Amino acid sequence: MGPGAEDEGKPKMLGPLASFFNRSLFVKKVKDTRPVEQKDPGWKLFGKVLPRECSVKHPQKIQKEYETNSSRDGPGHNPPSPRQSVRKNLDFEPLSTTALILEDRPANLPAKPAEEAQKHRQQYEEMVAQAKKRELKEAQKRRKQLEDRCKLEESIGNAAQTWNQEILPNWSAMRTSRRVRELWWQGVPPSVRGKVWSLAVGNELNITHELFNICLARAREKWKSMPTAPPTEPETEDASSSLADREASLELIKLDISRTFPHLCIFQQGGPYYDMLHSILGAYTCYRPDVGYVQGMSFIAAVLILNLDTPDAFIAFANLLNKPCQMAFFRVDHSLMLKYFAAFEVFFEENLPKLFLHFKENNLTPDIYLIDWIFTLYSKSLPLDLACRVWDVFCRDGDEFLFRVALGILRLYEDVLTRMDFIHNAQFLTRLPDHISPDQLFSHIHAVHMTSKNRKWGQVLQALQERNSPVLKR
Repeated sequence: MGPGAEDEGKPKMLGPLASFFNRSLFVKKVKDTRPVEQKDPGWKLFGKVLPRECSVKHPQKIQKEYETNSSRDGPGHNPPSPRQSVRKNLDFEPLSTTALILEDRPANLPAKPAEEAQKHRQQYEEMVAQAKKRELKEAQKRRKQLEDRCKLEESIGNAAQTWNQEILPNWSAMRTSRRVRELWWQGVPPSVRGKVWSLAVGNELNITHELFNICLARAREKWKSMPTAPPTEPETEDASSSLADREASLELIKLDISRTFPHLCIFQQGGPYYDMLHSILGAYTCYRPDVGYVQGMSFIAAVLILNLDTPDAFIAFANLLNKPCQMAFFRVDHSLMLKYFAAFEVFFEENLPKLFLHFKENNLTPDIYLIDWIFTLYSKSLPLDLACRVWDVFCRDGDEFLFRVALGILRLYEDVLTRMDFIHNAQFLTRLPDHISPDQLFSHIHAVHMTSKNRKWGQVLQALQERNSPVLKR
């Protein structure tokens, strides 16, 4: 051993000052001299304390312990089986509430009195019961929605099978039957909607796919020759301008496409249907330069694109706009438009006399709200699925149904409209609610009677057309 080893074995002598600080100032009885393992401090409801052994429990374990303890009503009571203690549905067990209320009071605090513990237990059970009741209602609501959706999908599937196997193969013979008309009223299944629309609208113009390609090629040539400057809003047309010059409205198509169903994001530039919509509108502008492109056409073409191929959508689009009512509106034939409005007012007064008088007192004429509805065939004003169902019956009944739908909307909101002034009525009708129940609206449409003094829509319209200048009732 070296000389330093002997010194290391002896205790070192410290100075008096060091021995003073080395002494314990407070005499304390030590229970356990074993070193305590340092852990992160725990948190309790009544403050911060050192964690107890196994103090952090999983909520499922706490719930299981509570169910086990609460089931011990007496010495003869059998404990629950493991199958019973396992929660079968997590949606009906509010674990957070259980973990908070059933946590024992910290050991450094006195125990609860028996009355207080019983009160807290009762409050906890009431909270759990209310939570279960609320969640049970929500689960039942979700279950009912799922059942309704399944029933709807099943009915749509059955209807599609009926249309494909029975009606469409025998279209000419069955389209006017009572059974088909009832199915039509309930809505055409989406899978066959495009085919039904094409057959119902027809092709009186005898447009072919080749003609569509020719018109589309002409439109593309026009687009190439146009300046690259961004299009501007349309100005008032000069009365001396040639009808053929309306092909210049091609440049307005791009501006209007971006406004077509913007919430769908499929018709905007870069979207999957942008080129299709652009092609149909451009081809029609070259096909009918006397009409050109008019704002509102993009919504009609977009609905057709969603249900038909591009060439077939163009054929249906051109034939649809060739109907007398649509041509009167898109060519802005003021005198003919006034006749349609006057005919509408006849049935308006017949079906809704109170609301008609209210509109008359406030000078709210049909042109304020009907123009937008008729221009877009309700595709802009109503939710898209509801607008398609309106289109179903419109293809069956023709222009008359468009004005019948207008009366159905007024009838649906009659109580609201009679309490509004001119400004609020106009704002409401030009921007209908986003959520409209199809069944409610069609029940009100069904209640509308399109007869006035034993005259039907066509007879009233014809009588007005024989007059020189129909005037809207004010």
